[in-house]
Amino acid sequence: MRYLAAVVCAALFVSVVSSVPAATPSTAWPSFRGSDRTAVSTETGLLQKWPDGGPPLLWDATGAGRGYASLAIADRYIITLGDGSSQVADDPDEYLLAFDRDTGKPLWKLKSGPAWTKGQPTWQSSRSTPTIEGDRVYALTADGELICAETASGKELWRKNLPNDFGGKKGDGWGYSESPLVDGPHLICTPGGEEATMVALDKLTGDLVWKTVRAGDRGAGHASIVISEVGGTRIYVQTTASGALGVRAKDGKLLWSYEIDKTTAVIPTPIVRGDLVFFAAGYKRGGALLKQVIGSGGEITVEEIYGLKPSLANKHGGIVLVGDYLYGCADDQSIIFCADLMTGEERWKSRGAGKSSASIAAADGCLYIHYADGTMELVKASPEEFQSLGSFTIPDTGERPSWAHPVILDGKLYLREQDHLLCYDVRAK
Repeated sequence: MRYLAAVVCAALFVSVVSSVPAATPSTAWPSFRGSDRTAVSTETGLLQKWPDGGPPLLWDATGAGRGYASLAIADRYIITLGDGSSQVADDPDEYLLAFDRDTGKPLWKLKSGPAWTKGQPTWQSSRSTPTIEGDRVYALTADGELICAETASGKELWRKNLPNDFGGKKGDGWGYSESPLVDGPHLICTPGGEEATMVALDKLTGDLVWKTVRAGDRGAGHASIVISEVGGTRIYVQTTASGALGVRAKDGKLLWSYEIDKTTAVIPTPIVRGDLVFFAAGYKRGGALLKQVIGSGGEITVEEIYGLKPSLANKHGGIVLVGDYLYGCADDQSIIFCADLMTGEERWKSRGAGKSSASIAAADGCLYIHYADGTMELVKASPEEFQSLGSFTIPDTGERPSWAHPVILDGKLYLREQDHLLCYDVRAK
């Protein structure tokens, strides 16, 4: 049975994240789900309906190799992880790879280590999206190699190994997938387990600054940490295989813990708004909404607005919050749902144009849905009804699942399909 465990502390946890696209477009998508990790782009003036065959394809480049890592984009660079890229390397190993933002042309490569070949063949290869921060880029391999390199050249500056250096462990057998978080002078990540559930490192050297220990933590999940600024206290919100937790940024103090029963994997990144936090897990577990409450003396507790609702289960495609409504795919099906954030009640549920699981981003009032079979669909982000605004089949798909999350930036839709990088023009004409 799920339970709440509140830890006394003079701080508040939830990050304040706007779920409504801003009027000014961003110039970068530097990490997983964008700069604020909501997967809601600030782009406006985009197509509200796609033509037959999809929006214009600007370029289709190769060289990314095998993998499911999405794209980090900043300045002139598109950076991702992949293995077995015959175009840029003569071995089957995994590389951190940089491409030109305007053309997709390969710029540099850095060997990160051997390819991750555990488990079912179609699940193998890279899964973590790198994080670009100024002149440095940070990447985490499935084996737990945390690498810092120069953004311009790919020169390695330092590396750590989450299991070996911090005693980290995964809560499942599918490797590390988290995108590292850079916050001020620190890099924050989640080794997982009871020795170092979360750590802060000096971003320039990789030296340990602090670590968080959550008693009984089953190991790292796949979500990426979100930043919270509430009541003057900065908090890192994350989920592991044991459920959700909040950590004080200045010293790694565990502020609160909301633990769940053991499940196969906990993957989606949390969504936070004000004093609310929504998180989900797949495998029929569901989604839950929590509210933080500040007690006398500054103690923090978390209360359920609602506990895990199976109808809100999501395996790995992620959920987005647009306005007051949640949008995602039902577990790993091609069934898209809309639900009220505050109640968890379903507004609609409909089968999309593609098959199997779906990764979702949002921009300019629309959902950009990337199905595992290589179908891309534009859907109106409205609680009234499911309204498809066009779909198309992405070239060069089918051999392995299409799991990389989409990016909407510069009036363009960027996709990664294994070895291929594709860029579409989605600006309204």
